Amino acid sequence: MKDKTLDYALRTTWLTVQKMYNEEAAKFDSTMATGFTLLSIDPEKGTPSTALGPKMGMEATSLSRILKAMEERGLIERQPNPEDGRGVLIHLTDFGKEKRDYSREKVLTFNNAIRNNISEEKLDHFYEVAELINDMITNKRIYEQNK
Repeated sequence: MKDKTLDYALRTTWLTVQKMYNEEAAKFDSTMATGFTLLSIDPEKGTPSTALGPKMGMEATSLSRILKAMEERGLIERQPNPEDGRGVLIHLTDFGKEKRDYSREKVLTFNNAIRNNISEEKLDHFYEVAELINDMITNKRIYEQNK
């Protein structure tokens, strides 16, 4: 993969991870996006709907579709936010908490498998590089650097 561009390595790796998670989720009539959303909702206090999009790095329209489907499946319920009368808190149902635990288990299994096969030093470098790439993009130091 050394001959490939960085974005190619990132994209193909992420697509492979996404496919793996979707295959696991499909066994339980779910998707990776649903699992990721379940993991992003505070299981005790709920999460404001407006905080979920930024927390997950998703656009509001995509998140809205996922939340609607999750509500229809009985995974979540929307409740008024007692601290903000205009807002809504997303709460997990008991069924949602059960599916959240399953999603968490799959993520931990993936992480443990990687940690058992890749040295701590290499993982530290991976995280460092990922953080630098995110920082460069967030601070517009890719295409704006020559302006």
